[in-house]
Amino acid sequence: MNELKELLPYLKTWNTYVDVGIIAIIIYKVMNLIKETRAEQLIKGITMLIIATKLSEKLGLHTVYWLLKNTMTVGVIAILIIFQPELRRALEHLGRGRFFIKGELLDREIDSMLDEISIAVSYLSKNKIGAIIVIEQETGLNEYIETGTKLDSVVTNELLLNLFVPNTPLHDGAVIIRRNRIAAAGCFLPLTQSQNLSKELGTRHRAAIGITEISDSMVIIVSEETGVISFTKMGRLSRYLDTKSLKEIIKNSIKAKEDKQPKWMKWGAKNGG
Repeated sequence: MNELKELLPYLKTWNTYVDVGIIAIIIYKVMNLIKETRAEQLIKGITMLIIATKLSEKLGLHTVYWLLKNTMTVGVIAILIIFQPELRRALEHLGRGRFFIKGELLDREIDSMLDEISIAVSYLSKNKIGAIIVIEQETGLNEYIETGTKLDSVVTNELLLNLFVPNTPLHDGAVIIRRNRIAAAGCFLPLTQSQNLSKELGTRHRAAIGITEISDSMVIIVSEETGVISFTKMGRLSRYLDTKSLKEIIKNSIKAKEDKQPKWMKWGAKNGG
């Protein structure tokens, strides 16, 4: 019994570290989730309101405090209504996403995959064959994989070309690549609701932008009308690319994602964590 009492302070300290660690991980994931979205501005606005409410209370500004306090109360309900789409997407993101990293691809695996994609995209562009290729990142895309035909095949240029041959069952949908394998083809993607896009952009481009607005995936598009190669990530579209610049953009995006990870996460990924 005495030994247990002696250990109690150490257990409390250990629990404190675990508690702080869990909160730190949650904050990190939430910050990544809302980064560069409308929710980010919302969080900033709420933070300013909380600070203003506390300051008015401390300074004895009773009318201002009463107004801000009641605004916060009503504001919670208003936020749930106004930002319902964003909240739904956030919950979907958490539900589909992988909270911990499952292990990164090796450089040679990435290079091999990109070489195969580049060969296929070059041929598709020269022959003006429309295509949309989605590369899944941390956010899982199972919901959209389910809309297509599951393949689970190695990424090869021959297979990609066959999937996008005109007048075949799968050519109009998207190919989704998970790690270095083709998870599914003929997949349906959500269209962007943005009104600021050029009218010359068709359904493929709108679908590509749409999926990157609700996930961290990267998408390659080949225009059926012009053969122009485009790339989109985080809702941002880059057009008139060649295969060399396309490979560089994708590799830089993957490297940037790895650089942002905490060192302990990188270590875990390399060791199969």
